[in-house]
Amino acid sequence: MNAQVLSSYRIREHARDVTDPGDEFSAALFASLRRSDQRLRARHYLRGLLAAKGRKSIRNIATLAGGAAAEQSLHHFISGSTWDWAPIREALAGHVTRALTPPAWVVRPMFIPKTGEHSVGVERQFAPEYGQVLNGQLAFGAWAATEGISVPVHWRLHLPEPWLEDARRRRKAEIPDSARAETPDECATATALALPHRWEAPRRSVVLDTHVTGLGGVVRSFAEAQVPLLARVDGGTRLIVADRAMPGYRAGAIPARHIMESVQGLRRRLDTPGGAVRRTTLAAAVRVRLTRPGFGGELLLIGEWHERGEAPTALWLAAPATAPVGDLVRLTWLAQRVARDEKQIGERVGVRDFEGRSFRGWHRHMTLASVAHAASVLAAGAGESDEPRFSMLRPSA
Repeated sequence: MNAQVLSSYRIREHARDVTDPGDEFSAALFASLRRSDQRLRARHYLRGLLAAKGRKSIRNIATLAGGAAAEQSLHHFISGSTWDWAPIREALAGHVTRALTPPAWVVRPMFIPKTGEHSVGVERQFAPEYGQVLNGQLAFGAWAATEGISVPVHWRLHLPEPWLEDARRRRKAEIPDSARAETPDECATATALALPHRWEAPRRSVVLDTHVTGLGGVVRSFAEAQVPLLARVDGGTRLIVADRAMPGYRAGAIPARHIMESVQGLRRRLDTPGGAVRRTTLAAAVRVRLTRPGFGGELLLIGEWHERGEAPTALWLAAPATAPVGDLVRLTWLAQRVARDEKQIGERVGVRDFEGRSFRGWHRHMTLASVAHAASVLAAGAGESDEPRFSMLRPSA
């Protein structure tokens, strides 16, 4: 595939009216589809995701491509065809990376509430976005993110054990034999590490914006992969202060919230000088260790405050603990960009709207919804891309 196919495309954050991504864009992203009819249906589906009114169901999408006959062919294309979504995601990740030069990948959960029980992966499970147990699907998305824009490039669906242990249920949902049971932590980690390992995408820091329960295992996996990690942590997470000069040294395991509250006097102001998104925060950091064996190195616990508030508004753990605190804090801000774009753009192009039941159908829909998300913020001849306007940590490969 021509690496320069999209060289004329640039980021335009407010390009909300794109309904046809154009021949060049489609040719670049859908080159792995061998048959012309598949490429045509992919383009019809993409156009429907961008332009159809209401939920992006196959029926609504088909209204823009010929009605009932198109609905049948598009349903087969998504749920019954044989095309592989992985090459399209790889092409999307490559093009977005070249266009944006993202300083980090952001991985965050997306919970899709469901009333029934037949869609693949649906189960009563903890929904991180809602803070409670709900019925629905839990997925993790990996986003290429900058200060001004973000685009999802990879998805992984969490499959609860009942879906993997029931042979009949598994067969009806077309879950591949390679799928194995994994915790949400393992699912989130696999989502992030697929980028440099499977697709040889640029090795960037990963901002893990989710509810981590097994912190030791997550940190160890990223350390073994040599991928820098910034993980959101709960205030109750117990850590050991590793810095002799800090309060709490030799006090054993202390909740992360208490560690940061004890160093409020060390907070310093950080902002985005001249950036497209103006932001100011107060931050402090303390070198810590995990309470359980598995990762012996030091980590950096980072707290953020809104102006002079007493309690930190966010806590993050960086591994390794070697990067400048300012760069790390500004990387964590990318998580809010992703959350905003998921709501404002992702939901508009149907990331939560797939109504089918199969594993393959879900992944194909999510792949094309990600392409639609990218298309909605890419436009020919829109000028130079919005580059990050503040110093970012960019780990070497």
